[in-house]
Amino acid sequence: ALLGANRATAARAGLWFNVMLLPLAGGFLAVPDAPASLFWLTTLVCVLRAVRSSSWRWWVAAGLAAGLASLSKYSALFLAPGIFTWLMSTPTLRAQLGRSGPWLACLIAAGLFGLNVEWNAHHHWLTFHKQFGRVTPHRFAPRYLVELVIGQFLLVNPLIAIFVGKAFIASTRQDRPTTPAMAPLIATSAPFVVYLLVHSLHDRVQAHWAAPIYPALAVYAAGAAEHLSRRRLWRDLALAAPIVAAAIIGAAFVGLALSSDRLRWVGDLTAPVRGWPTFAARLETVRRQSGAAWIGTLSYGAAAQLADEDAIRAPVLQLTERERWTTLAAGQTIDFSKPGLVVDLARRAGRAALNRCFDRVQPLGEFSRTDTASPKTSYAIFYVSQARRNIMRDGCEG
Repeated sequence: ALLGANRATAARAGLWFNVMLLPLAGGFLAVPDAPASLFWLTTLVCVLRAVRSSSWRWWVAAGLAAGLASLSKYSALFLAPGIFTWLMSTPTLRAQLGRSGPWLACLIAAGLFGLNVEWNAHHHWLTFHKQFGRVTPHRFAPRYLVELVIGQFLLVNPLIAIFVGKAFIASTRQDRPTTPAMAPLIATSAPFVVYLLVHSLHDRVQAHWAAPIYPALAVYAAGAAEHLSRRRLWRDLALAAPIVAAAIIGAAFVGLALSSDRLRWVGDLTAPVRGWPTFAARLETVRRQSGAAWIGTLSYGAAAQLADEDAIRAPVLQLTERERWTTLAAGQTIDFSKPGLVVDLARRAGRAALNRCFDRVQPLGEFSRTDTASPKTSYAIFYVSQARRNIMRDGCEG
């Protein structure tokens, strides 16, 4: 509504955001994209209100929201250049940069993000190295760009994605402007979108990274639908968008109900959630038979999952990236003078790396977590003993 949309278009944008497959099917995931998206959108709302009212209070609110967004996830740092681009590219809004409001917002956001900087300064710039280290290209692999485009086309919701495409085409033609005014959405999203495209030329862009711009895409698509609704085909496509989402989610539930063996030939997208109780019980049997006193993994996902399984009767620890946990409670103490099991995906677990951490490394074989063996569900198990370093403190990096 702040962008000039009528009530019907605003309602459609709200509905379409909720039937986009990423928020609909992935909103429950415990990832920082959820708060980052919330505060990203809150920042845009506050900036739009600040511009309309010329009130410094809304700029303060925008700064607070942007700061919380950047504390949620570093991708929110693209908000500042996006908003600056929008104000600079709009002749009637350039005067805003001559007032105190935008700079006060920047100061507040920077102050909040300073909490993150301070933490990093006292922890060897850990998260800066981890996250910003991804920016440096190590190869040219444009296949990831194709993967990004196809993946986002599906996750946005194929029908809504078509309207996003129509809106983009219309925005490039002066004779067919889109409604509502899209300049703020395009400009504020552009720096982040450019980064995702560039990143995809050398590495994979995870599906949920684009989540903060999904509300903008919903408004963008709804604006296009308003202009195209006079034609029956486009009107029917717009009405079908929620139905398509329901059908896809319904198919996913059917897939969950089927065994992975029956999905062998079409690919089982639900494999990550399958077979954990049985897998844990089998692993516990191996642990008891081998006399291992603890279980180690190479990924925090596997460690979290195994630690939550009732069948596991031994402490579970992620062996790599121990610096992630230095500020957390120690929890159950692990005695590394006793032997243990290291288990993780076969494609990820290697004997050579473990040999640098333990004097004795004995492979115990592989077994699958699901009905079908695949690189995504095949796990290797190693019996290890006689640690060569302080594993709890230094970890076992390859």
